[in-house]
Amino acid sequence: MSIRVLVVDDQSLVRGGFRTILDSEDGIEVVGEAANGEEAVAAVAALAPDVVCMDVQMPGMDGLEATRRITADEASAAAVLVLTTFNREDYLFAALEAGASGFLLKNSSPEQLIDAVQVVARGDALLSPDVTRRVIEAVARRNPSTEPPGPVVPPALEAPTPPMRPSAVGRAPAEPGVEHPRSAALDTLTEREREVLEHLAAGISNAEIAERLWVGEATVKTHVSKVLMKLGLRDRVHAVVYAYEHGVVRPRR
Repeated sequence: MSIRVLVVDDQSLVRGGFRTILDSEDGIEVVGEAANGEEAVAAVAALAPDVVCMDVQMPGMDGLEATRRITADEASAAAVLVLTTFNREDYLFAALEAGASGFLLKNSSPEQLIDAVQVVARGDALLSPDVTRRVIEAVARRNPSTEPPGPVVPPALEAPTPPMRPSAVGRAPAEPGVEHPRSAALDTLTEREREVLEHLAAGISNAEIAERLWVGEATVKTHVSKVLMKLGLRDRVHAVVYAYEHGVVRPRR
């Protein structure tokens, strides 16, 4: 079945461009367009899309409020991919808090847009590589015990990478006089689930986690689902933020 997409932007030229890109891909169908948040909420109810490509700044109801309403509606299964020209942390975190499953800049390539729609449609979540770095940098500023981050590329947009050295992903060593915020939910994770969380925080895909842990990919998916459920997290993006906020891992140099 095709992935049903709703395109939301106040500029008709932008909507037309996104429609052309997405309709050109087998397995993706743009089922509607909306010019503001109010139209988007109504269109989701009427068209039941799988993915909503949502602009942020629009007249009337903006994309952030529309995202909140769409993701809060239990009758809707639509995932929201926020698309914006504004590379700003306030928009980024507001979009995540509103329940968006992904955040992509409009200067991304057509291939990245197509990949992003496919990723959020299958229930995963993503941020573009530069935006992912901004997330971790912001978390690091709030947590003085973390180190400046190195490049982090989310699974949806990364190229295959060689196996990571065992020491590259692991728990942050204890530091005298430094305490990370502690969540009791972390204590509910098994050793394997915590290991999976550490790999998630490094931006590693399920297939790569399976290879490194010597288990099947279906097993990894089960562990990821349990981690999200136990920690009360919406998706993988929020798992990355949670891991750095709670000192599960530290950004690498």
